[in-house]
Amino acid sequence: MDFQRFRVTPGERVLDMGCGAGRHAFELYRRGAHVVAFDQDAEELSGVEKMFGAMRLDGEVPEDATAETVQGDALDLPFPDDHFDAIIASEVLEHIPDDMRAMRELLRVLRPGGKLAVTVPSWLPERVCWALSEDYHTAPGGHVRIYTRAELEAKLKSVGFKVGGHHHAHGLHAPYWWIKCAVGVNNDGNPLAKGYHQILVWDIMKRPLATRLAERALNPLIGKSVVVYLGKPAAPGTPAAPAKETADAV
Repeated sequence: MDFQRFRVTPGERVLDMGCGAGRHAFELYRRGAHVVAFDQDAEELSGVEKMFGAMRLDGEVPEDATAETVQGDALDLPFPDDHFDAIIASEVLEHIPDDMRAMRELLRVLRPGGKLAVTVPSWLPERVCWALSEDYHTAPGGHVRIYTRAELEAKLKSVGFKVGGHHHAHGLHAPYWWIKCAVGVNNDGNPLAKGYHQILVWDIMKRPLATRLAERALNPLIGKSVVVYLGKPAAPGTPAAPAKETADAV
Protein backbone atom coordinates (compact mmCIF):
# COMPACT_ATOMS: atom_id res chain seq x y z
CA MET A 1 0.00 0.00 0.00
CA ASP A 2 1.26 3.48 -0.88
CA PHE A 3 0.15 5.70 1.97
CA GLN A 4 1.13 8.76 -0.03
CA ARG A 5 -1.71 7.89 -2.40
CA PHE A 6 -4.02 6.34 0.19
CA ARG A 7 -3.95 9.14 2.73
CA VAL A 8 -5.25 8.31 6.20
CA THR A 9 -5.60 11.11 8.72
CA PRO A 10 -5.79 10.86 12.53
CA GLY A 11 -9.27 10.11 13.81
CA GLU A 12 -10.56 8.39 10.68
CA ARG A 13 -12.37 5.06 11.09
CA VAL A 14 -10.52 2.52 8.96
CA LEU A 15 -11.28 -1.16 8.33
CA ASP A 16 -8.53 -3.62 7.43
CA MET A 17 -10.72 -6.34 5.92
CA GLY A 18 -8.93 -9.69 5.86
CA CYS A 19 -6.10 -8.26 7.95
CA GLY A 20 -4.13 -11.52 8.28
CA ALA A 21 -1.05 -10.90 10.42
CA GLY A 22 -1.92 -7.20 10.62
CA ARG A 23 0.74 -5.44 8.55
CA HIS A 24 -1.56 -2.70 7.25
CA ALA A 25 -3.55 -2.46 10.48
CA PHE A 26 -0.38 -1.66 12.41
CA GLU A 27 0.57 1.14 10.01
CA LEU A 28 -2.94 2.59 10.21
CA TYR A 29 -2.70 2.56 14.01
CA ARG A 30 0.65 4.38 13.89
CA ARG A 31 -1.00 7.03 11.72
CA GLY A 32 -3.61 7.78 14.37
CA ALA A 33 -6.65 6.06 12.88
CA HIS A 34 -9.43 4.25 14.72
CA VAL A 35 -8.60 0.82 13.32
CA VAL A 36 -10.70 -2.32 13.04
CA ALA A 37 -8.64 -5.38 12.08
CA PHE A 38 -11.13 -7.88 10.66
CA ASP A 39 -10.48 -11.51 9.75
CA GLN A 40 -12.03 -14.96 9.83
CA ASP A 41 -8.98 -16.52 11.50
CA ALA A 42 -9.13 -16.24 15.30
CA GLU A 43 -5.49 -17.26 15.71
CA GLU A 44 -4.29 -14.49 13.41
CA LEU A 45 -6.45 -11.97 15.25
CA SER A 46 -5.01 -13.03 18.60
CA GLY A 47 -1.53 -12.14 17.39
CA VAL A 48 -2.74 -8.83 15.96
CA GLU A 49 -4.43 -7.90 19.24
CA LYS A 50 -1.24 -8.62 21.19
CA MET A 51 0.76 -6.43 18.83
CA PHE A 52 -1.76 -3.59 19.19
CA GLY A 53 -1.20 -3.77 22.95
CA ALA A 54 2.58 -3.82 22.59
CA MET A 55 2.49 -0.81 20.27
CA ARG A 56 0.44 1.13 22.80
CA LEU A 57 2.80 0.23 25.65
CA ASP A 58 5.85 1.20 23.60
CA GLY A 59 4.41 4.60 22.71
CA GLU A 60 4.34 3.88 18.97
CA VAL A 61 0.85 5.28 18.45
CA PRO A 62 -0.85 8.66 19.03
CA GLU A 63 -2.77 8.99 22.27
CA ASP A 64 -6.16 9.34 20.56
CA ALA A 65 -5.73 6.36 18.20
CA THR A 66 -7.70 3.18 18.88
CA ALA A 67 -7.49 -0.35 17.56
CA GLU A 68 -9.61 -3.47 17.92
CA THR A 69 -9.95 -6.90 16.32
CA VAL A 70 -13.21 -8.37 15.04
CA GLN A 71 -13.75 -11.92 13.80
CA GLY A 72 -16.33 -12.57 11.12
CA ASP A 73 -17.30 -13.30 7.54
CA ALA A 74 -16.44 -10.96 4.65
CA LEU A 75 -19.81 -11.82 3.07
CA ASP A 76 -21.73 -10.46 6.07
CA LEU A 77 -19.70 -7.68 7.69
CA PRO A 78 -20.96 -6.93 11.23
CA PHE A 79 -20.90 -3.14 10.81
CA PRO A 80 -23.54 -0.49 10.08
CA ASP A 81 -24.00 1.09 6.67
CA ASP A 82 -21.65 4.00 5.84
CA HIS A 83 -19.53 3.31 8.93
CA PHE A 84 -15.91 3.62 7.76
CA ASP A 85 -13.99 6.52 6.26
CA ALA A 86 -11.55 4.17 4.55
CA ILE A 87 -11.11 0.43 3.92
CA ILE A 88 -8.16 -1.74 2.93
CA ALA A 89 -8.82 -5.20 1.47
CA SER A 90 -5.38 -6.65 0.81
CA GLU A 91 -4.82 -10.09 -0.73
CA VAL A 92 -8.26 -11.35 0.28
CA LEU A 93 -10.73 -11.22 -2.64
CA GLU A 94 -8.87 -13.96 -4.53
CA HIS A 95 -9.75 -16.33 -1.66
CA ILE A 96 -13.51 -15.67 -1.72
CA PRO A 97 -15.73 -17.66 -4.13
CA ASP A 98 -18.51 -15.05 -4.03
CA ASP A 99 -16.24 -12.05 -4.51
CA MET A 100 -19.02 -9.80 -5.81
CA ARG A 101 -20.96 -10.18 -2.58
CA ALA A 102 -17.84 -9.28 -0.61
CA MET A 103 -17.39 -6.18 -2.81
CA ARG A 104 -20.99 -5.12 -2.18
CA GLU A 105 -20.40 -5.45 1.56
CA LEU A 106 -17.33 -3.23 1.30
CA LEU A 107 -19.41 -0.62 -0.53
CA ARG A 108 -22.17 -0.85 2.08
CA VAL A 109 -19.97 -0.19 5.12
CA LEU A 110 -17.91 2.58 3.49
CA ARG A 111 -19.29 6.09 3.87
CA PRO A 112 -20.14 8.14 0.78
CA GLY A 113 -16.98 9.92 -0.27
CA GLY A 114 -14.84 7.31 1.49
CA LYS A 115 -11.86 5.54 -0.04
CA LEU A 116 -10.96 1.91 -0.67
CA ALA A 117 -7.69 0.21 -1.56
CA VAL A 118 -7.74 -3.35 -2.90
CA THR A 119 -4.75 -5.56 -3.62
CA VAL A 120 -4.78 -8.95 -5.34
CA PRO A 121 -2.04 -11.10 -6.91
CA SER A 122 -0.99 -9.78 -10.32
CA TRP A 123 -2.07 -11.87 -13.30
CA LEU A 124 1.32 -12.90 -14.75
CA PRO A 125 3.18 -13.86 -11.54
CA GLU A 126 0.08 -15.69 -10.34
CA ARG A 127 -0.29 -17.54 -13.64
CA VAL A 128 3.28 -18.81 -13.31
CA CYS A 129 2.60 -20.02 -9.75
CA TRP A 130 -0.52 -21.92 -10.85
CA ALA A 131 1.40 -23.52 -13.72
CA LEU A 132 4.24 -24.64 -11.47
CA SER A 133 2.20 -26.03 -8.58
CA GLU A 134 -1.29 -27.44 -8.19
CA ASP A 135 -0.93 -27.37 -4.40
CA TYR A 136 -0.45 -23.59 -4.54
CA HIS A 137 -4.05 -22.97 -5.57
CA THR A 138 -5.95 -26.11 -4.51
CA ALA A 139 -5.17 -26.10 -0.78
CA PRO A 140 -8.19 -25.34 1.46
CA GLY A 141 -8.56 -21.60 1.82
CA GLY A 142 -6.27 -20.97 -1.15
CA HIS A 143 -6.72 -18.83 -4.23
CA VAL A 144 -9.85 -19.57 -6.25
CA ARG A 145 -9.25 -17.20 -9.18
CA ILE A 146 -6.66 -15.12 -11.01
CA TYR A 147 -7.71 -11.54 -11.71
CA THR A 148 -6.65 -9.34 -14.52
CA ARG A 149 -6.62 -5.73 -13.37
CA ALA A 150 -9.34 -4.96 -15.92
CA GLU A 151 -11.59 -7.67 -14.47
CA LEU A 152 -11.01 -6.54 -10.88
CA GLU A 153 -11.74 -2.91 -11.70
CA ALA A 154 -14.82 -3.82 -13.76
CA LYS A 155 -16.29 -5.86 -10.90
CA LEU A 156 -15.66 -3.11 -8.35
CA LYS A 157 -17.10 -0.50 -10.70
CA SER A 158 -20.19 -2.63 -11.32
CA VAL A 159 -21.11 -2.65 -7.61
CA GLY A 160 -20.77 1.13 -7.36
CA PHE A 161 -17.15 2.11 -6.73
CA LYS A 162 -15.38 4.86 -8.63
CA VAL A 163 -12.09 3.48 -9.94
CA GLY A 164 -8.96 5.58 -9.52
CA GLY A 165 -5.28 4.81 -10.00
CA HIS A 166 -3.27 1.66 -9.59
CA HIS A 167 0.29 0.38 -9.30
CA HIS A 168 2.16 -2.91 -8.87
CA ALA A 169 4.17 -3.92 -5.80
CA HIS A 170 6.54 -6.59 -4.45
CA GLY A 171 8.51 -7.28 -7.61
CA LEU A 172 11.20 -9.04 -5.57
CA HIS A 173 8.64 -11.41 -4.08
CA ALA A 174 7.44 -13.01 -7.32
CA PRO A 175 10.63 -15.07 -7.89
CA TYR A 176 10.43 -16.33 -4.31
CA TRP A 177 6.97 -17.76 -4.92
CA TRP A 178 8.05 -19.27 -8.22
CA ILE A 179 10.85 -21.04 -6.38
CA LYS A 180 8.41 -22.21 -3.68
CA CYS A 181 6.03 -23.57 -6.28
CA ALA A 182 8.84 -25.34 -8.12
CA VAL A 183 10.35 -27.04 -5.04
CA GLY A 184 7.08 -27.54 -3.08
CA VAL A 185 5.02 -24.82 -1.42
CA ASN A 186 5.49 -26.40 2.01
CA ASN A 187 9.18 -27.19 1.53
CA ASP A 188 10.52 -24.32 3.66
CA GLY A 189 13.79 -26.15 4.21
CA ASN A 190 14.81 -26.11 0.54
CA PRO A 191 18.16 -24.24 0.41
CA LEU A 192 17.17 -22.04 -2.54
CA ALA A 193 13.80 -21.09 -1.04
CA LYS A 194 15.31 -20.57 2.40
CA GLY A 195 18.13 -18.42 1.05
CA TYR A 196 15.79 -16.21 -1.01
CA HIS A 197 13.50 -15.81 2.00
CA GLN A 198 16.42 -14.54 4.05
CA ILE A 199 17.15 -11.96 1.37
CA LEU A 200 13.53 -10.76 1.49
CA VAL A 201 13.62 -10.46 5.28
CA TRP A 202 16.89 -8.51 5.06
CA ASP A 203 15.32 -6.22 2.46
CA ILE A 204 12.24 -5.58 4.60
CA MET A 205 14.33 -4.82 7.69
CA LYS A 206 17.11 -2.76 6.09
CA ARG A 207 15.57 -1.34 2.89
CA PRO A 208 18.92 -0.82 1.14
CA LEU A 209 19.01 1.46 -1.88
CA ALA A 210 20.01 -1.37 -4.24
CA THR A 211 16.93 -3.49 -3.54
CA ARG A 212 14.63 -0.48 -3.53
CA LEU A 213 15.83 0.44 -7.01
CA ALA A 214 15.59 -3.17 -8.17
CA GLU A 215 12.03 -3.50 -6.91
CA ARG A 216 11.03 -0.22 -8.50
CA ALA A 217 12.27 -1.52 -11.84
CA LEU A 218 10.67 -4.95 -11.43
CA ASN A 219 7.27 -3.85 -10.10
CA PRO A 220 5.68 -2.92 -13.46
CA LEU A 221 6.91 -6.19 -14.98
CA ILE A 222 6.55 -8.89 -12.31
CA GLY A 223 5.14 -7.14 -9.25
CA LYS A 224 3.51 -9.89 -7.16
CA SER A 225 0.53 -7.67 -6.31
CA VAL A 226 -1.55 -5.07 -8.09
CA VAL A 227 -2.99 -2.28 -5.94
CA VAL A 228 -6.16 -0.49 -7.07
CA TYR A 229 -7.42 2.71 -5.43
CA LEU A 230 -11.14 3.48 -5.45
CA GLY A 231 -13.75 5.73 -3.94
CA LYS A 232 -17.42 5.55 -3.02
CA PRO A 233 -19.33 8.34 -4.75
CA ALA A 234 -20.47 11.11 -2.43
CA ALA A 235 -24.14 11.35 -1.54
CA PRO A 236 -26.32 13.50 -3.86
CA GLY A 237 -26.16 17.14 -2.85
CA THR A 238 -22.79 16.81 -1.14
CA PRO A 239 -20.36 19.50 -2.35
CA ALA A 240 -17.59 18.06 -4.50
CA ALA A 241 -14.12 17.94 -2.96
CA PRO A 242 -11.37 20.11 -4.50
CA ALA A 243 -9.55 18.40 -7.34
CA LYS A 244 -6.40 17.64 -5.36
CA GLU A 245 -8.35 16.05 -2.48
CA THR A 246 -10.35 13.93 -4.91
CA ALA A 247 -7.14 12.69 -6.51
CA ASP A 248 -5.72 11.79 -3.11
CA ALA A 249 -8.86 9.90 -2.18
CA VAL A 250 -8.74 7.58 -5.15
